[in-house]
Amino acid sequence: MSKKSISARQVKREKMVAKYATKREALKAEGNYAALDLLPKNASPVRLKNRCQLTGRPKGYMRHFGLCRLMFRDMALAGKIPGVKKASW
Repeated sequence: MSKKSISARQVKREKMVAKYATKREALKAEGNYAALDLLPKNASPVRLKNRCQLTGRPKGYMRHFGLCRLMFRDMALAGKIPGVKKASW
């Protein structure tokens, strides 16, 4: 489980990226890189990090499910993810 401050910072970045998305696209299309530099750093989508939605863990992230490998395994074994079952052959 990540610290609450790390998760809060991630949420803050996501909101800022969404807020400035249209403005960034317009400035990029114009080629106005001087104005693009004046936008906040956290408005850049590159600064976002994929994190587990349940724990906030940044490593072992599975993009298709939005979970880290540990939470994915727990939920799959508990039958909480539809269509996923333990392999057996």
